[in-house]
Amino acid sequence: MANALIPVEEQNLTPQQVEALDKRRHKGQLFLIIGVQLLIVATLVSLWAGQDLTYSPGFAHPMSALMFLAGIGGISFIISGIGLRRGNPEFF
Repeated sequence: MANALIPVEEQNLTPQQVEALDKRRHKGQLFLIIGVQLLIVATLVSLWAGQDLTYSPGFAHPMSALMFLAGIGGISFIISGIGLRRGNPEFF
């Protein structure tokens, strides 16, 4: 009897396809971890970015630029990680 927890499109995969599917899901998990870490860094850098925006003269605001880059990078890694990790994992 087939495992009802496995989606229909994944029930008849060859061993090579299952290995590729597991690699894709592991890469998605890695992207989620990197994305969350980047969001934590962006949150911590936001403490200095406020001072940078307030006290830096002219248009040079390196800490705020770093905060925005880390935030955008974190969000993009999380979105791509969710897309790569779709489906049920190998072990629950």
